[in-house]
Amino acid sequence: MEKTISLKNVRPQLPAVVDDIDKQMSRYVITKRGKPVVMMISIDDYNSLHETLDILADKELVQGIAEGMNDIRAGRTVPWETIKKEHNL
Repeated sequence: MEKTISLKNVRPQLPAVVDDIDKQMSRYVITKRGKPVVMMISIDDYNSLHETLDILADKELVQGIAEGMNDIRAGRTVPWETIKKEHNL
């Protein structure tokens, strides 16, 4: 959930804002003179976004994901139980 708060108001509320970000995965847009200047997000949220950008930057990986999605839509899948049996899992 994205929330907006001014720089003036975030200062006295910083512990509560950090707690909300940590526990609720909230995102805060910090404004200065009414304009957005900073986004505060949890480290987990940041790492997830960074990982997504890394994946999207890899054209071969994105192509493989698209091919996999096409296989799923076309019904070209193998049941998990079959894979477990074939690999003694």
